[in-house]
Amino acid sequence: MIRKILIANRGEIAVRLIRACRELGISSVAVFSEADARSLHVQMADEAIPLGPSPPLQSYLDMDKIIAAAKRVSADAIHPGYGFLAENADFVRRCEEEGIVFIGPSSAAMALVGDKVEARRTVERAGVPTIPGMNTKSSDLDFLERQARAIGLPLLVKASAGGGGKGMRLVRSSAELRPALEAGIREATAAFGDGSLYLERYLEEPHHVEFQVLADHRGHAIHLFERECSIQRRYQKIVEETPSPVLSNELRAEMGEAALRVIKACSYTNAGTVEFLVDRDGRYYFLEVNARIQVEHPITELVTGVDLVRQQILIASGQKMRLRQGEIRQRGHAIECRIYAEDPEQDFLPSFGKILLVREPCGPGIRNDSGIYSGFEVSMHYDPLLAKLIAWGEDREQARLRMRAALAEYAILGIRTQIPFLRAVIEHPAFIAGQTTTDFVARYFPVFRMPAPSTWAEEAALAAVAIVEFERAQAPPAEGRRRFSPWLDLGSWEIGQRH
Repeated sequence: MIRKILIANRGEIAVRLIRACRELGISSVAVFSEADARSLHVQMADEAIPLGPSPPLQSYLDMDKIIAAAKRVSADAIHPGYGFLAENADFVRRCEEEGIVFIGPSSAAMALVGDKVEARRTVERAGVPTIPGMNTKSSDLDFLERQARAIGLPLLVKASAGGGGKGMRLVRSSAELRPALEAGIREATAAFGDGSLYLERYLEEPHHVEFQVLADHRGHAIHLFERECSIQRRYQKIVEETPSPVLSNELRAEMGEAALRVIKACSYTNAGTVEFLVDRDGRYYFLEVNARIQVEHPITELVTGVDLVRQQILIASGQKMRLRQGEIRQRGHAIECRIYAEDPEQDFLPSFGKILLVREPCGPGIRNDSGIYSGFEVSMHYDPLLAKLIAWGEDREQARLRMRAALAEYAILGIRTQIPFLRAVIEHPAFIAGQTTTDFVARYFPVFRMPAPSTWAEEAALAAVAIVEFERAQAPPAEGRRRFSPWLDLGSWEIGQRH
């Protein structure tokens, strides 16, 4: 069994992984950049190793530093979370060479599914339909332009080395093509260290549906049903739910079997996600494999009762997976909203600075995966994801109403967030009706204007800012790293004697 895990990530996913380690009795090691010295994951971990400067290329993307940190603390394994090095086959290969367990697929499987073009070829041989597109990848602009003419418009420009919307551009006219290719190469290079692109035909008004899979090292694989991830902004998911409101039981079963064929064809192990697009006629097409734990994994955990991170660790430890396909059931409905440090009134520009106050919602069926606290500094160097709010209900409408109430109670002051925008999405008639195609935001929210404060939570939070800031101004700054304790973070308190 793995005894110590180095978590090669930050923010809410690092906190989530630390909690899984605690449950399993495994020691956790955080790594952090200069900007993250006081981050929650650093306070919660059993050990913490500094990586140096804040830019990702000098910290969380520096393979040598991550490997050295793992060896320094004698970590048995590295969990990459998502983003950064999570889908970097070279990093997995380095871990294998150093005798460090990588909690994810092998380097060979990672290289295969990470190469979008080779993955397409593999799944086509497995009999799974794919979207028309390139059969190679390139960063040569002239070659890419010739390929675009052969595929036809509209099309998507996509980074071949990673996902998450990085490097992705929609091209509807010839005039947009060259600028989109140039921008895609720049963004892919910055995000993944690889500027190669590939192109595929753009489907109008599809649903983005992904299937969660688990596979052990003995050839046993299962899927844990689907997640509907169609509400996206700039190709980044912002609201996810399960079950999908558009899949019939028959189509769900067919796509689940297709997902397992993809995983087996790629000799994939550990947790992963097989992504599909479903068109207006109910036809589905393979999109890609995400070779990592997904941001939206909590909604699957809530409807199936399976702890996906725990399963990742057990599989990486070499254990046989005890779960069987026939035992996995969906119970109820779950919705996740991603909370970003963004200004929805300014075209969702990132919002940086100190969080003055956080008040998280609670109640039946509510889960909040967060990496922030009152006084936390949101850095310009990283993705602005702050937290993930999840609501579960016996059915979709109950989950939606619980999410609506939780968003109304959620207060984050000092920076801008898109919580008001998420509330508008959840309350929109098209969302209520399950009409959640990938053009949802562009169609219904081409612009967004912030509503006036309307709930007690907002009013109370606004009134509390001055008090919170005054109290913090009186307190001396924390020196060095300390373990997180709710008792120490409550502020001044004492035990009084009863008379």
